[in-house]
Amino acid sequence: MSIKANLENIKSILPEHVTLVAVSKTKPISDLMEAYNAGQRIFGENKIQEMAEKYEAMPKDIEWHMIGHVQRNKVKYMAEFVNLIHGVDSFKLLKEINKQAKKHNRTIDCLLQIRIATEDSKFGMSFEDASEIIQSEKFSELKNVSVIGVMGMATFTDDKRQIENEFNRLKFAFDALKGLQTEYCKLEIISMGMSGDYQLAIDCGSTMVRVGSSIFGLRS
Repeated sequence: MSIKANLENIKSILPEHVTLVAVSKTKPISDLMEAYNAGQRIFGENKIQEMAEKYEAMPKDIEWHMIGHVQRNKVKYMAEFVNLIHGVDSFKLLKEINKQAKKHNRTIDCLLQIRIATEDSKFGMSFEDASEIIQSEKFSELKNVSVIGVMGMATFTDDKRQIENEFNRLKFAFDALKGLQTEYCKLEIISMGMSGDYQLAIDCGSTMVRVGSSIFGLRS
């Protein structure tokens, strides 16, 4: 199957309200361009340097999403162009994104990463942390970031019931946080679900799926 065929196949089964992020990390620009020429405009990368290089080389109507863990000292390399940062897992990081966005006179959209998996290796904040941040005075002072949703990564397991429980946990967090919204926090997006489980994620309320290997094939 070609990248174009894979994309068309996935898009044909995605509900209209679900956004497809093509996870292009480690893939060559030729692969991304094949997806671009097939109509894909949203790409997700997990390394800032790699994303910046691809941004330089590729058409400028692409939306770049940072989906990996973000180190604060690297935010400056993507602040000029990134459209959405999925993995915001602390207030310190939000503050740094705000600072760098301000330098470029722009507002950067962010998702709060909520820890829903049982694995220690998954980053994210607790629901309590997220609600505390949203309601805090210091958050309302950040004028160059906009929190527009939540993101979560399920445990890497074959146990569908566990994954479903974790996705439901994120949907519950989203609904509860939505009740707290402020001028700088208008929650619309639930980013959950990847190649192996995006159908289940959509059933659980996902509005944005991050799909890599089902589009580009397995990582080389």
